[in-house]
Amino acid sequence: MDHSNVIRLLDVVDNDKALHLVLEYMDVDLKKFMASSPDIAKNQQVIKSLMHQLLDGLAYCHSQKILHRDLKPQNLLIDCKSILKLADFGSAREIGVPLHRYTEGEMVASLWYMAPELLLGSRKYSTPVDIWSAGCVFAEMVIQQPLFTGYTELTQVIKIFSIMGKPNEETWPGVTLICDFLDAFVRNEPQNLAELVLGLEPAGVDLLSKMLCMNPEGRITASEALEHPYFDDILESP
Repeated sequence: MDHSNVIRLLDVVDNDKALHLVLEYMDVDLKKFMASSPDIAKNQQVIKSLMHQLLDGLAYCHSQKILHRDLKPQNLLIDCKSILKLADFGSAREIGVPLHRYTEGEMVASLWYMAPELLLGSRKYSTPVDIWSAGCVFAEMVIQQPLFTGYTELTQVIKIFSIMGKPNEETWPGVTLICDFLDAFVRNEPQNLAELVLGLEPAGVDLLSKMLCMNPEGRITASEALEHPYFDDILESP
């Protein structure tokens, strides 16, 4: 892949015992950036710039039929010029046509950034899983801590439901076919995201809500997100 917001592979070295990938140098990952430069990381224009770059790289990956499947702050690298690049494609895979049913044991995404369809047991999924993860990263940049913090798949589902609301056939057609134990969860109504991501402008809250749509079919795409009004001042700047 060749994109300004995707890490470049410079060389591959095979010494018979191991395969070494030589990648371009980046200064820090997003997790360390937020921890070491909290004042800068909280700047709304910085967040907006980094999110635009994240989505730009993600839109490119999806256009190349590639799912990243492990988007999280540790896998987003930043250089001294504040250029962000998607990295660590160890869990990535090509999107099948038609979509393949992936094995239950496949490791996809770190728990706090994992899309609800994966947590509920869906073995057929596509680009919306990356959009959900990107939305989690977006929220984390604003509030400087992860939005959904479960410690098992079950507690992660409960955490998501407590904030985004428990889905049903009306809000997510087909969800009961994915998860036949949905009735076991307590019914929760969605919370107001604006109250959870304080400081984020209304357009940003709207974009975040579209990225964290529970129904993957209703989730915004990376290309659509790039055209969202939240980024208007970036797109209009010289």
